[in-house]
Amino acid sequence: MQHADKAIASFRFDEVIVPSHPGVINSDSLAKPLHMLPVGGKAGWSVQFDELPKLILRMTLADGTVGLGEFYRDHEWPRVEAICADLLGRSILDLPLQDLPLPLCREYDGFECAIWDAYAKSLGVPLHRLLGGAIRDRVHVSAWSSHRTQEEVGPWVRQYYEQGYSVIKFKCDLEDDVAGWCARIKEYAPGMKVIFDPNQRWENSGNARRIIRELEKVGNVLLLEDPIPRWMLQDFAELRRFSSIPIVLHISLPYIYQGQRPYDAINAIAHNAIDGFNFNGGLAKFQVLDHIASTANTYCWHGSEIDLGILEAMYVHQSAAARSCVWPGDIFGRMIRKHDLLATPLTFEPPYVRIPTDGPGLGVRLDEEAIARFRVAERVIS
Repeated sequence: MQHADKAIASFRFDEVIVPSHPGVINSDSLAKPLHMLPVGGKAGWSVQFDELPKLILRMTLADGTVGLGEFYRDHEWPRVEAICADLLGRSILDLPLQDLPLPLCREYDGFECAIWDAYAKSLGVPLHRLLGGAIRDRVHVSAWSSHRTQEEVGPWVRQYYEQGYSVIKFKCDLEDDVAGWCARIKEYAPGMKVIFDPNQRWENSGNARRIIRELEKVGNVLLLEDPIPRWMLQDFAELRRFSSIPIVLHISLPYIYQGQRPYDAINAIAHNAIDGFNFNGGLAKFQVLDHIASTANTYCWHGSEIDLGILEAMYVHQSAAARSCVWPGDIFGRMIRKHDLLATPLTFEPPYVRIPTDGPGLGVRLDEEAIARFRVAERVIS
């Protein structure tokens, strides 16, 4: 076997459920589940994201190097176990980082994160070096909220404004008075910009045009993400011509079962349907998406599933190394959840977060006490 000292010797998984801080997702009277994918026998939009388990992975090499990974919420154990069985004994130096020998699934990025972290640690370099190196030393990020009442939204945004955030992102649907929100935000946080993400729930361009005109009157919306169903690219293009607000398409590669793929970015650009993107994806595929966007001279930001510290550290490295990643990213998990499971949290200097530097690779260490507190299961595969 080549590179025997870099062979994968074991996988340790901690399954955790880390709830959110009280009140931070949405107003108590507007509790609306945000997990878009079906869970078990339940339909999408029926489970709140912080109720779902996540996997924290420690992958140990023969020489003792430990690569850290974090999986998106709602993993499938049989698939995880099968992938482990295939990877055990293989040297990470023999694996093609840009196309790992793994199935196309939501679990891919958790394994990829651990393999790249171990690879970078073996070289003694920060993870972003494997992506070509950071072109910025800090990453612009936004604050975040789901649905809020008209009475609560102004004071709620002001707390982030006073911390130094310049942008806040909201989830919304047709029941929300988003223009009213913006008026209140303008009153309580002058200069604060807003990103709205209806998650396709404005349903059609007729609804969207009416809402957009009201938002334009207030004048503090920075971007509008996925206002209508993603397949309506011709309507996206019409909205782009209609609106002074930039129109953004969210391409979330972990949403494999919805058919989202990197070529969606090319298709949207070819249809003149977008002003930019929200990209979710693992290390290699996000870089592919960044190259598409930067070649087309469009901007993006890195999305999230409101994750824990390992994935958010990965997002910072990715964003710092991505030329098109200009708009404020969705790196706000510690703001929402009770812990990020890191021994030292990411360094936020609103409206920025700095590249983690606690060692090579991802540059982060785990908080063992926090993992023990939120652990619901554990498993070792060797």
